[in-house]
Amino acid sequence: MASIQFTLSPTSSIRSSPSFPANPITPQYSSTTTKDLTSYCKLSSRQKNVTKSRNLVFSVRSSLDTAGPTSLVGQVTEVTKDTFWGIVNSAGDKTVVLDMYTQWCGPCKLIAPKYKELSQKYDDVVFLKLDCNQENKPLAKELGIKVVPTFKILKQGKIVKEVTGAKFDNLVVAIESVRSS
Repeated sequence: MASIQFTLSPTSSIRSSPSFPANPITPQYSSTTTKDLTSYCKLSSRQKNVTKSRNLVFSVRSSLDTAGPTSLVGQVTEVTKDTFWGIVNSAGDKTVVLDMYTQWCGPCKLIAPKYKELSQKYDDVVFLKLDCNQENKPLAKELGIKVVPTFKILKQGKIVKEVTGAKFDNLVVAIESVRSS
């Protein structure tokens, strides 16, 4: 658990301690308020906590409560039918590259290390991979997969390029062309 200190006075705004990222904090005043208040809140990773002190209530949400699925720059993020669109939408204007593969596919296994290298090379591109198993079949159908591996390149939530097969050079050319557009 992380401990965070909040301080409120009539002329100041609420600020969290610098060791914790800013969180949405909404003070709700009752009929009486105090001039100076120091409140300590303990946050568990996924719980909302409410701390009452001197007729002032703080509703605190951790960043894990408010953030949707995310991907990290410089690495390939595994997605599912449930997390894919959330990550694509949160990418905003960034280019998103999706590797659609299966566990049993030989060419998929051969290109996987090169795909990972690309994720480390392009820090302005989001690299995802989707195992086209039974669980993710609805998303694979929605995206129109016919063969594996298939690479879908998206911009602003729309598929703009596709590369089928383990054609590394074609994938690099497609990524470069979408990045520059």
